[in-house]
Amino acid sequence: MDTVIQPNPPSLPLTESHPVHAALFAEIVFDRPLDHAYTYAVPETLREQIAVGKRVRAPFGRGDRSTDGFCVGVTEQMPDREVKSITEVLDEESLLDDPLLRLTRWMADYYLCGWGQVLHAVVPAGVRANAGTKSAVFVEAVPQAELPNPLPTVSPKQKQALDRLRAAGQPLEQSQLGRELGGTGAIAGLVSKGLVRKFTERVERNAATEPHAAAAEPTPQRPELVLSADQQAAWETIHAGLQTSGFHAYLLHGVTGSGKTEIYLRAIEEVIRQGKEAIVLVPEISLTPQTIERFSGPEHSVAVLHSHLTNAERGGHWRRIASGLAQIVVGARSAVFAPTRKLGLIVIDEEHENSFKQESIPRYHGRDVAVMRASLAGIPIILGSATPSLESWHNAAKKSYTLLELPTRVASRPMPTVKLVDLRHEPKTPGKHFAIGPTLEMAMRQTLKDNGQVILLLNRRGYSTHIHCPGCGHVAQCIHCDLALTFHRAKAALLCHYCGWESAPVLQCVQCGQDSVRYQGLGTEKLQVEIEGKFPDRVVQRMDSDTMSKPGSHRRVLDAFREGKIQILLGTQMIAKGLDFPNVTLVGVINADVGLHMPDFRAAERTFQLLAQVAGRAGRGDRNGLVMVQTFTPDHPCIALAAQHDYHSFARLELALRKEHAYPPYQRMARVIVRSENQAAAEAFAETLAGSFQQAVVHSTRRFPAAAPVRVLGPAECPVFKLKGYYRFHFQLQSDNSGLLHTVLREVLLVSKPPHGVEFQVDVDPYSML
Repeated sequence: MDTVIQPNPPSLPLTESHPVHAALFAEIVFDRPLDHAYTYAVPETLREQIAVGKRVRAPFGRGDRSTDGFCVGVTEQMPDREVKSITEVLDEESLLDDPLLRLTRWMADYYLCGWGQVLHAVVPAGVRANAGTKSAVFVEAVPQAELPNPLPTVSPKQKQALDRLRAAGQPLEQSQLGRELGGTGAIAGLVSKGLVRKFTERVERNAATEPHAAAAEPTPQRPELVLSADQQAAWETIHAGLQTSGFHAYLLHGVTGSGKTEIYLRAIEEVIRQGKEAIVLVPEISLTPQTIERFSGPEHSVAVLHSHLTNAERGGHWRRIASGLAQIVVGARSAVFAPTRKLGLIVIDEEHENSFKQESIPRYHGRDVAVMRASLAGIPIILGSATPSLESWHNAAKKSYTLLELPTRVASRPMPTVKLVDLRHEPKTPGKHFAIGPTLEMAMRQTLKDNGQVILLLNRRGYSTHIHCPGCGHVAQCIHCDLALTFHRAKAALLCHYCGWESAPVLQCVQCGQDSVRYQGLGTEKLQVEIEGKFPDRVVQRMDSDTMSKPGSHRRVLDAFREGKIQILLGTQMIAKGLDFPNVTLVGVINADVGLHMPDFRAAERTFQLLAQVAGRAGRGDRNGLVMVQTFTPDHPCIALAAQHDYHSFARLELALRKEHAYPPYQRMARVIVRSENQAAAEAFAETLAGSFQQAVVHSTRRFPAAAPVRVLGPAECPVFKLKGYYRFHFQLQSDNSGLLHTVLREVLLVSKPPHGVEFQVDVDPYSML
């Protein structure tokens, strides 16, 4: 079972042990797809340790398997049945406070998964395992009022140790004091005489959470910038909201280079001045070092939270935040759960980014969870983007968010000129096909001649993106997925980008045996070879997930590019967002059509956003920028309007289409996927679910006669039918009433038990439709 909430089976009683008579009971949730908590008795020995937000260990299930769970409630009310007892409290301090517990409870309800599953995902593994800490023995002098009478005599070495402890005025680590004294024998003697007592406490293994502590060190006071008229108007609105209590959502729509970061910084500084903390969410891990530098200051410290940290580093940052030692938390989507003590502001940079959506349990969207956290806490939230998501734009149109606009770049710099290169009419080079046409190549040579730098975007990694036989038409595919394999020359392997399966390259067709296999299609690896061949005297660097896998690789490449040591930077979408290099005067998009024709209603929106974002990397300095976009569909609205930097017109056209077809943001959507390694079993259960959904729709119509019925599409084969060895069928459910949609889903999912070998999962507000 994947994400579906299951009720407690009647055949599984909660009590199988002997009666326990206790005055205190705990409500425990486990990392299971269950929609309720279990009641356990708290033994007297654990009464002082138990608390809401702590993890416990308790027997669970028929076999009383020892299982870890979270305590979400404590009560003295006696249950009306016999209960089991918890066996251990795992944490010294609560890992989650009441606001985070309320947020995670909402997530479990909205995203239709178990509360325990959410809590397990929210608290990092490094925190759960106490990574980066050690158990240390401390010693302290016994207070005067508790000294033995008469006082025992002490040796000179013992007197030295006792004097040192009293002078310290606080406990000292026994090993440290032992090093000062040349041994711990004197300490042991003082303990036995009742003059010193010792205790054990968990402490940080290292004082700093390296290697990221260096990046988070305070920097000199940043210069006060003069705001433009648009910036000033936006700042005054936000500043007024920061002076009052209550939830405020601001959508800061600013073109690339318009100075959105300066607004963020001023808002954060105001919050810190009020003695509060701020969370800043960024979409790409590669942006984190740059973002930390932007937000570090002489009077506050920054903590980082993202998946590329080691468990020890992440645990250390989490504990710093929980202790109130960090005023600013910066990170990817999971940073929205930072255990701040007094949260005053949340900022989401590039709020439109798809990477804020998690594709595993719980399948939450970081932006939406951040808005809910701000709402529950009664604090402001700023959502910034040059290309806002249509959901946020729609919320601003409804006045749910306050729209603030920065329509021009700072210092009156012009937006870059965008030229569409129609590949249908581009002069063909005799012989070998090249990724960059003559027009783009000429622009690159002129830019480099003028000592400018070039960024090239191609959102496909690898060398050849498909391998086929012209004789019989066979295409090399993954054995586990209905997807073509990609040839990676550096690894000398054919790889599946979804499941990771790989095989050796082939020269002979496995289908017909002909020696005519062709390696075609274009990825960043092949593009790099072409560029290095055309510009042998220039330094070329590639940025994609293949080259940026080592820690610190993003920083090293971007620093070298900033210093001018790299003249041409090419890569996937990780180079398209958030980078600010004043000497970049040319941006080239190798193929703007990549992703445009995917079976996904958000394909045009994603294409527009990517083109607009990468175009914004050009002309951010004193020299004008040029963007060359190679495309076979220059007349498509998302490409044509991106070339004109016209977000308003694109949003108007795309929203009209969404409304016509009843897609988000006008209706809520959920996707249910049934999968199995047995195609027939998956299809049969999908048909069973279809009947259940139709029945539930009829029931809901009777209960909510004034509401439009939930629309159920499917079952149908997923666009990628076989993935990671599983055959997949999906449903699409839509409604303009979120409560009604959830009612239908719960009615079906709570009672639907798939047969052995069949799984199904629910994705509320899905972003992946493949």
